[in-house]
Amino acid sequence: MNETFALRGLIIDTPDIGAVRARQGFLVCEDGKVAGFFGALPGRYAGIPVADCGEHLILPGMSDLHLHAPQYSYCGTAMDLQLIDWLERYTYPEEARFADPEHARAYYAVFTRDLLHTATTRAAIFATLHTDATLELMRQLDQSGLGAFVGKLSMDRNCPKDYSEHTPENGEAETRRWLEACREAGFARVHPILTPRFTPSVSDAYMEKLGQLAREYGVPMQSHLSESLSEIEWVKSLCPDAKTYADTYARCGLFGGDCPTIMAHCIYCPEEENRMMKDGHVFIAHCPTSNENVIAGIAPAARYLRQGYEIGLGSDVAGGHTLDLFAVMAAAVQVSKLRWCCVDPGEKPLTLPEALYMATAGGGRFFGKVGLFEPGYAFDAVVIDDSANRNLRVFSPMERIERCAYLGGAKVAAKFVDGRKVL
Repeated sequence: MNETFALRGLIIDTPDIGAVRARQGFLVCEDGKVAGFFGALPGRYAGIPVADCGEHLILPGMSDLHLHAPQYSYCGTAMDLQLIDWLERYTYPEEARFADPEHARAYYAVFTRDLLHTATTRAAIFATLHTDATLELMRQLDQSGLGAFVGKLSMDRNCPKDYSEHTPENGEAETRRWLEACREAGFARVHPILTPRFTPSVSDAYMEKLGQLAREYGVPMQSHLSESLSEIEWVKSLCPDAKTYADTYARCGLFGGDCPTIMAHCIYCPEEENRMMKDGHVFIAHCPTSNENVIAGIAPAARYLRQGYEIGLGSDVAGGHTLDLFAVMAAAVQVSKLRWCCVDPGEKPLTLPEALYMATAGGGRFFGKVGLFEPGYAFDAVVIDDSANRNLRVFSPMERIERCAYLGGAKVAAKFVDGRKVL
């Protein structure tokens, strides 16, 4: 049973889209859950340990809905390339190296260490098509105390010969071996998620087998959707009988509903896809830093958010150039302004409070009751030291968060996942 304790200080969360709640007092953790916020500790909590966070900010842990762990080594390079060139010249050769268990072990130790020192407490992560390397990543993340869904990639077409599962049968067998190994491992906070890279990399027959595995094992799915116009045309040529790009997943039972789903990007979705996403409660991973870099377009994130879609933020490392979700929040506002100016003058840009909601409560919903300081929610919290950004001016709590987003300087002083201190 977890310890009952409290954090004392300035406690900030977003109980509604665009609404910021800042309270000075005590946040109590009991059995890994938020027991409540109190201006003064009730008598029943007399004598519990209290961590005084002083002038630091206490925020819900952030959820990263989309990142590629094996790409972290070249994060911040080749950002002038377009997506397909970038995949062929950088991504596929780097990911192929994870066939070596020693490389995977050393590399994922660095990735896990660096992710641990960000404000991210939960993440949805792409690994590679190597089962043993994926299990190594899951072990390291679980040992760190972070929460995650991690996926072994599925690819059997339009990929290098030395980095492919070659046939649907091979892919299904290896994916099943991975799912069985996950069951046996008994990870505490890290779980498997089926991960077809994207439709161009996965044959129709393999996609059907993944749908069968989703139903058999009761696991969710993550992939990419409508990243660029050329990609959409490619999907049409590969799957001429599919009604839309989304249909290539949905007809196999891999698009929301009984199969919880994350789709990254969703930049050029037609209305039919939008309806399918909303009806199926498909989570959209908005990745603004990769919108800036290798993806050809800007997602209508403000419209999705305000019209009630499930949406959170993704760093999309290494298409995005940072694991820092504070920086991703700033980018979300910036690209939203560009979309408003250059694409759709009717779509009012995102605000920073809305971006904070997406980084915490919005993305956290995929993981359950995560991302708010309400009773019964997971006690996921980050204590942020923003003293590097202070000067003679007095800033409001939201202005302090905004400065962390735009200036950096947000040092994670402490971090809790399910009430367990992991940093």
